[in-house]
Amino acid sequence: MSPNHVMEEPALLDAMGTVTGLRVLDLGCGDAAIGRTLLNAGCSSYLGLDGSAAMVEAAGETLQGTSGRAEQVDMEDFAAPPSSFDLIVSRLALHYVEDFAAVLMACHACLSPGGRIVFSVVHPVLSSYDAGTREPRTNWIVDDYFLKGPRQRSWLGGSVTWFHRTVEDYVDALVNAGFALSALRECAPREERFDGDLAELARRRRVPLFLLLSGTRI
Repeated sequence: MSPNHVMEEPALLDAMGTVTGLRVLDLGCGDAAIGRTLLNAGCSSYLGLDGSAAMVEAAGETLQGTSGRAEQVDMEDFAAPPSSFDLIVSRLALHYVEDFAAVLMACHACLSPGGRIVFSVVHPVLSSYDAGTREPRTNWIVDDYFLKGPRQRSWLGGSVTWFHRTVEDYVDALVNAGFALSALRECAPREERFDGDLAELARRRRVPLFLLLSGTRI
């Protein structure tokens, strides 16, 4: 059972709230699954950006038959005119970005007054240390937590770089970019999404996997 489905997604939907009439930007959109959801919920436009050509192609397939679109753009290179968007969303992508502060500044610059950013990242207790196993885990190690910077990770058969930051680092960057913090969630598992699998629910209650933050442009 995907932790994204039982933990991250419901917290994200709650934080976004009503999206009717909003112009939405999705940074690191992947296959743009959330884009179709938001368009069905009444957002006025959806633009997904991803640095991977394969993901942009997948996003195009997901958005087929809708007004949404996807473009191949690295998050670090993103820029748009003032008041281009009302809501920026990013799901499990910003921990791949080295200059996180610069991306937040670019987001602040293109949001309408009172516009919001809602993003999720791998929780810092996980990004601090790699156990090197993909098997269902029964214990977790937190180490070098206050040592910020790149961490090499084995991921989906390859190697990737995550940039570890503490919870405090994420909040400070958001506030320093000109946002008022409106939500901080650690995405506790939602029992109603486990289809009665109480053993898996108990396992997912042991450690936070995701951190979600929301900020309002001021």
